[in-house]
Amino acid sequence: MPRPTARVLTLLELLQSGGTRTVAELADRLGVEGRTVRRYVEQLIELDMPVESVRGRYGGYRLAPGYRLPPLMLSDDEALAVLLGLVAGRRAGLTTTQRTANETASAKIRRVLPKHIARRLDTLLESLAFTEQPGEFDTPDAGVLLTIADAVRHRRPVSIRYTDRDGRRSERTLHTYGIVAHAGRWYVTGKDARIGEDRTFRLDRIADARTLPGSFEAPEGPGPAQRVLSAFATAEYRHEVTLRIHGTVEQIRAHLPASVASVEEHEPAAGQDRATERWLRVELRAERLDWLPPVLASLDRPFVIERPGELRDLVTALADRLASYARQA
Repeated sequence: MPRPTARVLTLLELLQSGGTRTVAELADRLGVEGRTVRRYVEQLIELDMPVESVRGRYGGYRLAPGYRLPPLMLSDDEALAVLLGLVAGRRAGLTTTQRTANETASAKIRRVLPKHIARRLDTLLESLAFTEQPGEFDTPDAGVLLTIADAVRHRRPVSIRYTDRDGRRSERTLHTYGIVAHAGRWYVTGKDARIGEDRTFRLDRIADARTLPGSFEAPEGPGPAQRVLSAFATAEYRHEVTLRIHGTVEQIRAHLPASVASVEEHEPAAGQDRATERWLRVELRAERLDWLPPVLASLDRPFVIERPGELRDLVTALADRLASYARQA
């Protein structure tokens, strides 16, 4: 016997074929009672399908004139994959300013899921735990995101209104190379036409984007993601941090990835394995230092702070707090 989800999609296909369909006709085609047809119609309306009710002797249901949409055919596993993707994307901050769109999209899919699949999903989500709590992410405007994506695809310049981290506003013409999602934020990288240099911009700080006439050639060399990481590595930040950590590159990278810090690697001495622990120089730039002491503590490796002195004070303060908590226990 067809599942309710399949019948709802079949109902949509019947309405898409044109004309007005009576309740009796739809009930016969779907193999259900008239009240069930009305319930399916209500589900389509809840999914924002423009189903119209036609009164009279030959009344029934029809789609609004000019409306055509192929049905979304998802298997059980596909529906689960889409919903889990929405959950993960929201927790990672990869959404737009219309954050309710994530919730409404999930709700629309869940409404047409069979009950046993919906129960499986609820069980999974109740059992699922994340190692980090979701933060408050600065998300881009959907219109800006789509406009820039179109400019990237067609290699067309785009005019943007941008506000930097100090609140300064400017208008720029950008030759967009690509859009990059990194650490819960969206970025666009490209050449600033006015100064002729590559720049990286946070999409949530772009108030408006407008495609301009003309085109440009895509540059050779690193891809957009590598350009963004390189921009982070060379950006000016308030603090420059230099550390010496005794361990392996893998141990350090597990807590300070390449997008955050550089590790000065040396060729191992004769007879020494690359995985052997040794003193390695680590450099990074940061706008704030308060997140670094817990990271260094989690390394569980000997380290020396060469600069800045402020970081030494923060690490000492953390150690004192932990010792105090231990004594109280």
